[in-house]
Amino acid sequence: MTHANDGRNAFPGGADYLIRHATLRQLQLLEAIVRLGSFTRAAEELFLTQPTVSMQIKKLSETLGTPLFRHVGRTVEPTDAGREVYGACREILSTLTDLEVKLSDLKGLKRGRLRLGVVTTAKYVAPEILGAFCKKYPGIEVSLGVTNREHILERLMGHDDDLYVAGQPREVNEQIECIPFAPNPLVVVARIDHPLACERDIPIEALAGESLILREPGSGIRDAVVKCFEQAGLTPRVRMQLGSNEAIKHAIVGGLGISVLSLHSLRLESAGGGLALLDVQGFPIMRRWHLLHWRGRELSLVARTFLDFAIAYEPEIAERLRNAQAAFDQTREMLRGQRSPSA
Repeated sequence: MTHANDGRNAFPGGADYLIRHATLRQLQLLEAIVRLGSFTRAAEELFLTQPTVSMQIKKLSETLGTPLFRHVGRTVEPTDAGREVYGACREILSTLTDLEVKLSDLKGLKRGRLRLGVVTTAKYVAPEILGAFCKKYPGIEVSLGVTNREHILERLMGHDDDLYVAGQPREVNEQIECIPFAPNPLVVVARIDHPLACERDIPIEALAGESLILREPGSGIRDAVVKCFEQAGLTPRVRMQLGSNEAIKHAIVGGLGISVLSLHSLRLESAGGGLALLDVQGFPIMRRWHLLHWRGRELSLVARTFLDFAIAYEPEIAERLRNAQAAFDQTREMLRGQRSPSA
């Protein structure tokens, strides 16, 4: 019996035809394009060129006999058929992930894979833990995805990774397991020649007239700073907002203002450079990093082992932060000596 196209753009031959003419890589590409909203971002995530991605999606579209995407301005959106295929892709990839977990557990910790998603600021702490983990378990393959908090929550809801590292959760979600595992102090940062750089016990009111450089709306650090100012009855004077901690540090060195950053992001600068910590009352704001995972989804042996490893690694992280803080304190005392009238 032959299968002819009935004019509704359905692919002929059913599942057998799709198995022979489509590939898992094409389905993975479609899933990434829909999730990220861009051929370019999908290509970057999967380490492919954009022409390769476009060609594979074109082949998949021809196999299915229907367009899968349409251009809307400078973005792409899935067609109705594209959304249906996307839903199937999610189920297929989720099933394969579950299979990978079960096979990895059978092999123990000699081999396996760990996918970790982290918010942007956590890129200063997560690689250090991953490095120590891989040294202990050299057979484990790891991947690290860095993005903002909004996209981390999207990835969490989509079960795209095994574990996630994020800051203070805004609200309690009973479906998400949220485990604190490491300190994340937020400190006030200024250029080293700032008039307040050598002062001690600075009242927060002294910052009311300072130009603040903050992360974009939605950032956990920004939320903490605004809340701190509001509790003091102050309104922060935000001069600009930037999308990365590195850009903020460069802006501070350029004399554009002061900021509040995670001490983790300043450990390299603590050894000497153009930045100083201001000793402001109420700072550092003591927050913690959290490991997140979907409560109803069973963790692989590798993920469970990494979670326990990260929690046990806290003393190492805390020690490095103490060293960084001590180095900045030493810089402050040096500045006090330089600016003292008797110096």
